Amino acid sequence: MAKYDDLPVFKATYDLLFQIFNVSQHWRRDIRYSLGEDLKKEIIEILQLIYQANSTRSKIAYISSCRVKIVKVKLQVRIAKDLKELHINQYAFLAEMMEGVSKQLASWMKSEKKKEQNLEQKEN
Repeated sequence: MAKYDDLPVFKATYDLLFQIFNVSQHWRRDIRYSLGEDLKKEIIEILQLIYQANSTRSKIAYISSCRVKIVKVKLQVRIAKDLKELHINQYAFLAEMMEGVSKQLASWMKSEKKKEQNLEQKEN
């Protein structure tokens, strides 16, 4: 089992969090302390779920929760763009990062489901 902070999906999610911290410091106060804080908390929760998934044998539930949360993050970032708190180039960069995290989570989920199926076949 890889160390959680060596996982590419953990690193990509951490980088996303770092970028959110950078861009949100320039947002209007009301947006920064509502939407900005919620966004940071969601991403931190994704990092925690990645850690939990990496620490257990049954990873699917944790990865599934991560995938739900990344959808929420995408929505919140889009709201920030629509509120004109993000420039289009910032939004595009964040969207690319979020899509990368989402794809890695989907691949991880697929891999874990395949492992589960193989275990079930061996038991039968």
